[in-house]
Amino acid sequence: MPLSEFSLIRRFFTQQRIANPSTLLGIGDDCALLSIPDGYELAVTTDTMVENVHFFAGADPELLGHKLLAVNLSDLAGMGAKPISVTLALTLPKVDENWLTAFAKGFLNLAERHSVDLIGGDTTSGPLTLTVQAMGLVPKGRALRRSAARPGDFIYMTGFLGDAGLGLKIKQGYRCADSDAALTRFNRPDPQIEAGLALIGVANACIDLSDGLAGDLSHILEQSQVGACIDWEALPLSKPVLSYINNTGDWAMPLTAGDDYELCFTVSPDQAEQLTIAASKIGIIEAKPGLRLNKSGNIQPLEVKGFEHFS
Repeated sequence: MPLSEFSLIRRFFTQQRIANPSTLLGIGDDCALLSIPDGYELAVTTDTMVENVHFFAGADPELLGHKLLAVNLSDLAGMGAKPISVTLALTLPKVDENWLTAFAKGFLNLAERHSVDLIGGDTTSGPLTLTVQAMGLVPKGRALRRSAARPGDFIYMTGFLGDAGLGLKIKQGYRCADSDAALTRFNRPDPQIEAGLALIGVANACIDLSDGLAGDLSHILEQSQVGACIDWEALPLSKPVLSYINNTGDWAMPLTAGDDYELCFTVSPDQAEQLTIAASKIGIIEAKPGLRLNKSGNIQPLEVKGFEHFS
């Protein structure tokens, strides 16, 4: 007998124990109830992943469950918010119990790692589409925003650039001697929650790198009404990414490829010594609008964009 909507939810998504004191009521009623502590604000984000747009048909459901939650937690990290809860909406072409078991495992394991409660959602029938709304707490008035970069700020980023993009190239057929690390970065991104929390009071502006450094940094520049110059030689590029560039000549890939889910942020020079997380200084904010690249002393406009829907 096929599972009903409510039995599906009970079987696969209610085994999680409540982990966060802000969750007053989770799955099982018309709405969930959250308590927002005094002195905090609620940060809310929503992301949707669609088959054949954001992931390949036949993708490993456990990896998919992990990545779906990770990309939303990364948005919270980009604002310095501590995740507390999520809702999950699944549009499924059919009820596949093995698929759901694996998907729930990937999703809930990451949720447990960050003490995030699954508090509600929806299930419908249709083309495979996955949506999460994530909520987090940030001290009142201290959220990291895109609009606070200032001329003279140093630009930093966590982690390495372009490894997830290389993972996508490998999925598309590029042959790489050391493919495991790049595929892991593509399939199982690690949201930089702790880094985001550590940047409160230190960083001026911040964004998570979901659609590529060039495109995402441009959002900071537009909202802050400033420009920037990126130093090519300072970019944190792994050996496999450097090997890919040498083999293909595609130096723009790490600047435009998405799915890194690292943090890019700006820090004023007088605050740089307060930075307590591992990060690479990759450029500087300038008063002149636009994004520029300093490549071996040759400074040129950087017009390449990140991924955009409907483009």
